[in-house]
Amino acid sequence: MRVHVADHPLITHKLTVLRDVNTPSPIFRSLVEELMTLLAYEGTRGVRVEPVDIVTPVAPTTGVRIAEPKPLIVPILRAGLGMLDGMVKVLPSAEVGFLGMARNEETLQPATYAERLPDDLSDRQCFVLDPMLATGGSLTAAIEYLFDRGAVDVTAICILAAPEGLQAVEQALQGREVTIVLGAVDERLNELGYIVPGLGDAGDRLYGTV
Repeated sequence: MRVHVADHPLITHKLTVLRDVNTPSPIFRSLVEELMTLLAYEGTRGVRVEPVDIVTPVAPTTGVRIAEPKPLIVPILRAGLGMLDGMVKVLPSAEVGFLGMARNEETLQPATYAERLPDDLSDRQCFVLDPMLATGGSLTAAIEYLFDRGAVDVTAICILAAPEGLQAVEQALQGREVTIVLGAVDERLNELGYIVPGLGDAGDRLYGTV
């Protein structure tokens, strides 16, 4: 498993505003989209391309285009939806699937309650979107789900992660072709399984629900 923390002043600045408890939902949503665009550049460094011949106004040349089969973007509902627009702006030719996963707040284990994905993901690159990598349970389950359907490599893009979650994902996915791109790695998890200092519940703050 490869882990890349996108260390950039703009990312750190936007993260600081996201963390602020006084940031209202409309600004929070806008910042998540902006931040996702920056993280998407890092997350798509390994996207597969193929050569293509074109003619410019001056001369023929060879460039590249996104290879077939198209990559698949998979936001984990519901908080991952807030990251989708920023990702699609960078990778507009990709297809989009959905996984609905919720964490049991007593056991901290994930449960899948909905999915909308192609039946066959053979030879597909997949990009999983989930704002918070806390215990790692939901992300691990989502990644395993995609590999079970034939995905060949998976990149997860998260805004924040806890060290405990990263360790759990690495232990669970040994031997898998997985990359995790992060805005930051925070200090730890608290007794409720929330990232510290974190930014609270990303879904609630995105959509104004408590």
